[in-house]
Amino acid sequence: QVQLVESGGGLVQAGGSLRLSCAASGSIFSMLDMGWYRQAPGKQRELVAHITSIRSTNYADSVKDRFTISRDNAVNTVYLEMNSLKPEDTAVYYCNGRLGWNGYWGQGTQVTVSS
Repeated sequence: QVQLVESGGGLVQAGGSLRLSCAASGSIFSMLDMGWYRQAPGKQRELVAHITSIRSTNYADSVKDRFTISRDNAVNTVYLEMNSLKPEDTAVYYCNGRLGWNGYWGQGTQVTVSS
């Protein structure tokens, strides 16, 4: 079983930056494909950024060139560096890990961007 714990959310002004972290328990982290999702009030959860076990990445069009996903397998952690934040980035951000048919979610961390 894998447990994921997000941290790093908070309140920031538009144009600011935040770095989210997601720490994973267990010994299979390096094999997991990892993703950051977000869910704004009244909206569906959406994929923000994804990084595979071999570090291939992809991003939602809305965050390309502003967000960067990375991972450090030595400390079982995936990061989301968020720059040039906009009010529309306000959401609860969730970490997801997947290996085959098994998927794992964190509890989420709130990001609020004020205008």
